[in-house]
Amino acid sequence: MSDAPLVTVDGTPLKVSLGRAKRKAKIRALLLVAPLFLFILLTFFIPIMSMLLRSVDNENVAYTLPNTADLLAEWDVDSGDLPDEAVFAALAADFKAATVSKEDDINATKVGTRFNYEKSGFRSMFRKTNKIFEKGGVEPPYKEAFIKINKRWGDADYWRVMQREMRGKTDSYYLAAVDSGYTDDGERAMNKPGKRIYLKLYGRTLGISLLITCICLLLAYPVAYLLSILKSRTSNLLMILVLLPFWTSLLVRTSAWIALLQKEGVINSVLVSIGVIDDANRLLMIHNATGTIIAMVHVLLPFMILPLYSVMKTIPPSYMRAARSLGATPFTAFTKVYMPNTVPGIGAGAILVFILAIGYYITPALVGGQSGTLISNEIARHLETSLNWGLAAALGALLLVAVFALYLVYDKIVGIDNMKLG
Repeated sequence: MSDAPLVTVDGTPLKVSLGRAKRKAKIRALLLVAPLFLFILLTFFIPIMSMLLRSVDNENVAYTLPNTADLLAEWDVDSGDLPDEAVFAALAADFKAATVSKEDDINATKVGTRFNYEKSGFRSMFRKTNKIFEKGGVEPPYKEAFIKINKRWGDADYWRVMQREMRGKTDSYYLAAVDSGYTDDGERAMNKPGKRIYLKLYGRTLGISLLITCICLLLAYPVAYLLSILKSRTSNLLMILVLLPFWTSLLVRTSAWIALLQKEGVINSVLVSIGVIDDANRLLMIHNATGTIIAMVHVLLPFMILPLYSVMKTIPPSYMRAARSLGATPFTAFTKVYMPNTVPGIGAGAILVFILAIGYYITPALVGGQSGTLISNEIARHLETSLNWGLAAALGALLLVAVFALYLVYDKIVGIDNMKLG
């Protein structure tokens, strides 16, 4: 028997040829998934990482006031005295450099806005001081000159805030996101009860999202069951009605609910006309939590129907007939045989609707009012109005952690392996 290695037709050893074929197959597979990987990287991972970095980033302060940051780090905050003249001289040099700099990141007014998130009064103090330096600056002694510009420069509490927030990274945004902050003594503490808004919004968001998920499940289950047992022609026709909302603008659908739910709207007018309620006691169904729940259930209901339908369609009718033939009542057969087989669809629809509900902000903004807005609306406000992007990023990061924690709980109870979309 010959010990010569096996070769291909062209004389290449078979082992080498198989290795090349495997490498080509791996490269081909990598090229096929590369566009999807790049899409996820650009639209998912990079924005999330940017948000996480923004929630702790504080580099702009030290970048704008480098000389002050170096000297102020050595100041004893517990002494009760103001920083010495050298610190004020460094601050004057930094203000002077910021006024002549053409770099957008070197902006004393922006730094004042950043400090103002921690203690009110910084924005006006920095703006007024910046105007003085744009006109030529001040002469030594600098301590007296700064206090003359604004008396807050003589308040040690403001300097404590500056020293704390001149670090490259900060936890202030996350503390604010959980209704906490620093006291004048530099200690972490919860805000006063009247100023705690974010934890309440988180609780409301989770509660409303859970309620919407339950309502969608109760409404979608019989609809999906009906679609799964009807003939294909009829079920396809009804499925068009389920998908019809996807072909209509979200803004149009929400505006329609405003017309239906307002005090002088269609629903109230019908109830008054048939005598269910009187004209003086029209129902308040808009600009509150009720309006948010109704409108969002309408928007998210198809996302619950489709997973349920896709799972129910695969359940053989013979299961129910077998249960009935063995003596089970229709209710027992349904709860003991049919419903357990639909758990994967229930899990898929529930987690899909719940996660979508947590992040919705257009519909609550239009119909929610004060009691129906969610944490997403507050995040949008900080991004668009207050421009406190650090706090918005911290709120978003905590929301992401909450969703991930709920996902782990769901996986522990239901099991992610049991979830099916079809």
